[in-house]
Amino acid sequence: MHRKIRELILKCANTSKASHVGSALSIVEILEALYFNVANINKDNYNNASRDRIILSKGHGSLALYVTLALKNIIPLTSLDKYLVDGGVLPCHIDMNSANGLEASTGSLGHGLGIAEGFALSNRLKNIHSRIFVIVGDGEFQEGSILEALNSIGSLNLNEITVILDNNKFQASAATKDVADIDNYEKIFSAFGFDVQSVDGHDVDLLIKALNKKSQKPIAIIANTLKGKGFSFMEDTLQSHYMKIDDEKLKQGMSELEVVLS
Repeated sequence: MHRKIRELILKCANTSKASHVGSALSIVEILEALYFNVANINKDNYNNASRDRIILSKGHGSLALYVTLALKNIIPLTSLDKYLVDGGVLPCHIDMNSANGLEASTGSLGHGLGIAEGFALSNRLKNIHSRIFVIVGDGEFQEGSILEALNSIGSLNLNEITVILDNNKFQASAATKDVADIDNYEKIFSAFGFDVQSVDGHDVDLLIKALNKKSQKPIAIIANTLKGKGFSFMEDTLQSHYMKIDDEKLKQGMSELEVVLS
């Protein structure tokens, strides 16, 4: 499935000539594990109050989410043709009113965890037992609102919340370590009362195992990933954040995926 997701990401990026492709590619396996193996969300229940929720807090990685929703038949596959083009319906930074299955507008980074906390508290008042998954970026992790949410989620022991840190080691303008050299994510999460695991963020089986772990605490998963994963011309590079996918790069990418362009 991750190969198909990457194929569609690259094709959409080529049509739109939009950036943030590297940010989308690093979370492909995370989304595959969640939507196709772990979370209780599908085309029949995405509006049901008792569904699981998946919040992409690093909203600029939206293209991976749109493709995943399309492959789950929650949004039409044809809507991908309208990603970030004139007259289109799918924006780069997520607007929850633009398509089905989007839980929150995350154009401004740092708010996904606080929104998840609100959902969790609301569910408890309504006696709804479901899980809430939040994908945050390692650059986004520098936002003060992230630490505030971790503090209260841990203090309230909202163990229905699982945080997945996309640790791809790059942000918009630099390597993450050159902006805020954080090498103690496990200690930070633990200090806030989370059950912490660190996994290969591109190994779907390991992600599924980590996501399915039972715990009496909120869970934090440090997913070690590569920005631009899957394509030699952008993998593990800062440039992948704003790289445009022209026809030549599309052809090379499809060749690396062993997909024949029609």
